[in-house]
This record gives sequence, structure tokens and C-alpha cells, in this order.
Amino acid sequence: MNASEFRKRGKEMVDYVANYLEGIEGRQVYPDVEPGYLRPLLPAAAPQEPDTFEDIINDIEKIIMPGVTHWHSPYFFAYFPTASSYPAMLADMLCGAIGCIGFSWAASPACTELETVMMDWLGKMLELPEAFLAGKAGEGGGVIQGSASEATLMALLAARTKVIHRLQAESPELTQAAIVEKLVAYSSDQAHSSVERAGLIGGVKLKAIPSDSNFAMRVSALQEALERDKAAGLIPFFVVATLGTTTCCSFDNLLEVGPICNKEGLWLHIDAAYAGSAFICPEFRHLLNGVEFADSFNFNPHKWLLVNFDCSAMWVKKRADLTGAFRLDPTYLKHSHQDSGFITDYRHWQIPLGRRFRSLKMWFVFRMYGVKGLQAYIRKHVQLSHEFESLVRQDPRFEICAEVTLGLVCFRLKGSNKVNEALLQRINSAKKIHLVPCHLRDKFVLRFAICSRTVESAHVQVAWEHIKEMAADVLQAERK
Repeated sequence: MNASEFRKRGKEMVDYVANYLEGIEGRQVYPDVEPGYLRPLLPAAAPQEPDTFEDIINDIEKIIMPGVTHWHSPYFFAYFPTASSYPAMLADMLCGAIGCIGFSWAASPACTELETVMMDWLGKMLELPEAFLAGKAGEGGGVIQGSASEATLMALLAARTKVIHRLQAESPELTQAAIVEKLVAYSSDQAHSSVERAGLIGGVKLKAIPSDSNFAMRVSALQEALERDKAAGLIPFFVVATLGTTTCCSFDNLLEVGPICNKEGLWLHIDAAYAGSAFICPEFRHLLNGVEFADSFNFNPHKWLLVNFDCSAMWVKKRADLTGAFRLDPTYLKHSHQDSGFITDYRHWQIPLGRRFRSLKMWFVFRMYGVKGLQAYIRKHVQLSHEFESLVRQDPRFEICAEVTLGLVCFRLKGSNKVNEALLQRINSAKKIHLVPCHLRDKFVLRFAICSRTVESAHVQVAWEHIKEMAADVLQAERK
């Protein structure tokens, strides 16, 4: 494919994408295929001779689309939103065209410097403390990770390295293995499974702190665990506080947990993967109060801030704590500006060496929407979630299971877990809308998350009518 054909096919692809997104409401939100559907539709091996672009495009509709879950459908209410916007898509095209592997400043100065500035822009939108910003001479700063899972792992590994160095400085005879086997990290019992996974990869014990009646981690339960573990000879070193849990969007109490972490010398990492986008709105910023006690903070613009996946924003107060844990400088990666004092080499901030020019997406979106446009988008989703909550509360057959703060509503039929499992099965089998469940204590609960960029009140109303219809069928079957 030469430049001339690329121009032609590129325009066709843009038309295809625009048509797909404009018509996505008419597509069945969840695919009607069985595992293994795709292999019989493809040859057993790659073609020896080139296929035509037309054949490939035709096969998208015949082979790929039947197996796609349409995350951007206005009838997709599962998980949490995944961001999508035309400016971000255009930036992704440019990112792919430039094709730099921006592991260091020298590898692509613009890739590195735009990321530093965009993370400061975003930090200012959130009103983060100055310590988290790079500025011109700050000790902190931000980095784009691939996911919140990576950010949590990076924070845990940095905290682990920091405590090992401190303890070995105090007692040189201590081996790393002897220290690691006694390290213990903590999170709420409502924290995302990626936190537990970070503990597994980091080779440290992770303990779940029982949450309160609002599904939040409180300082009394954390303090009790700390005292018990210290008495047993363990070494507490790391705490993850979740703002906006995946199950029900509950918020750990930062203003309580933060000070005890600082007092005990524990690294405090904040995981606000979904909820963090809302903190750009003044009316939701209070949910981030206490961030000043944290050592690191992360949320996903690729969830709710119109920046396409992958773009997970992570800040640290002292970047040396992060970069010092992973710094390796082989000759072939060194350059003359790496000790200039600026944040130059993001390879020291992450697990992989290579990285894409992801800050272009932030730059395009922030400029083309503006802060006010992004705030309006968040507010619309929150308003729609409260609209759905109101519909649920008006039906005496249902109950709301957790406070509705942002764009997630947790609800269920009053009654057994079995009847709610049957309801979800009917809803998802009908494939008109898509939901996923969670467990809150011993209750099986349905989650209704406002997800699509194009979702409107009419879609919420249609979804609720469908849920009521499915509920009536389930309850009738239950009575037989």
C-alpha cells in the first residue's frame, strides 16, 4: 500500500468507523456466538498471496462484528465506561503514524515533554497538591501507565524497594529475602482484584481490611490490623485506598486512613480508576480530600474522560522513589540530557521499556472539549444514573443496594439471590441491554453503569422498561 492508496483507504476507513459509531444503537449489544465461532470462518494459515483491501473490509462485517461486544452502544451498562471520542481516535491515528517508541527523551523529545505537561494539566484540573506536579523543578510528577493495574503494581514495587533500602541501611545484615517474607500490604475487602494481583506479583502478603456498612475502609479496622501484624513480627509497608470501588463505587475514608499511613511510614497509594475523572467537577472534588497524605495517585482517563484506551494517569510525590526502584542504564539507552534535572526518561517509571505517544490523545481531547466540556459530560452521566435510581425506587419490587454517588447504580429484586441470578440471566440472554453483577456482602446485586458517550435519557428509560419486563417474567416463573 503506497501513500496514494493509503489516502483512499484511510478515508474509507474513517467513513466505516463513523458509520459504525453512528449506527451502533441498531446493533445487538452482546454477540450471539458460542466459544470457538471464529476459527472455522478463517483459513488455517495466512495467505501466500496478498488479499485485497475490499475483501478484508467485507470480512469485518462477516467475521469480526458478529463476535463484538459493543462497549460504546447506548445499551451497554456493564462494568464501567471505556472512553471514546473522535478527537482521541484522530490522535491515535497520528500516534500510529509517528510510531516513536518513547522510552527516553532522546528517543522522541516531544513524546516525553508533552506527557509531562499533559499530566500537569490534568493534575491541575483535579486540583492535586503542588507536590504531585512536575512543574519546572518539582520532585513529583505524572506518567501515563497502561492500566490502573500497572499503576498499583508500580507503586507497590517502589514501596517495597524503598522499605528494603531503609531497613538494610538500619541493619546491613538483613537480606532482601528476609525482609520481603515479612512485608505486608493492605487494602479494603472491596478493592479491585488487581490489587491482590499486585501483591502476588510483588511477592508480598496482602491483607483485606473489612469495610464498614458503606463498603468503605475506616481507620479503626486498619489500625487494628497494623497493631496485630506488628506484634506478630510482620512489617506493614503499603496501603491501597480505593475511591470508587468496582463493586458499588464506594469510597475509602482518606481523611482517616491518610494520617495513620503517614504516621506509620506506610506508602499510601490511591486507586480511583473510575471515579477519578469526576474530580474535575468542583461538586465532586471533595471525594478526593485527603489526597495530600498519599505517595501515589492513579485514575483512568480511558474510562470516563473521553481519552481512548490505553491511558492510565499516575502521579507520585517523589519521582525518585519510583525511578530509583527500576533504574537501569545500559550504554545503548544513555543520552547526553538524561541528567539534566527534567523528567526525561519515562522508561524508569514503568514495567515495559517501550511506550507509545499516548499524550497526544490527552492533548487533542483537552483542547477540543475544554475543561467545561469534560465537566458537562461527567455531569450528564451522573444525572442519568440518578434518573435510573429514581425509576428503581419507584418500583416496590426492587431495592437500591448502595449509595449512588456517580454513574453506577447497584440494585436488585427484593428476595433471594437465586431470583436475582435468574433476572440477570434473562436480561443478558435477551441481549437488548448488557449488565454484569457483583456481590455486596451476601447479596447478589445487579450493576447498572452509565457508559456510552451517546447514552441519553431515552436509552435509560428503554433499559428500565426491559428490566421490568424481565423481572415480571422471573417473578411469575418463581410463583409457579
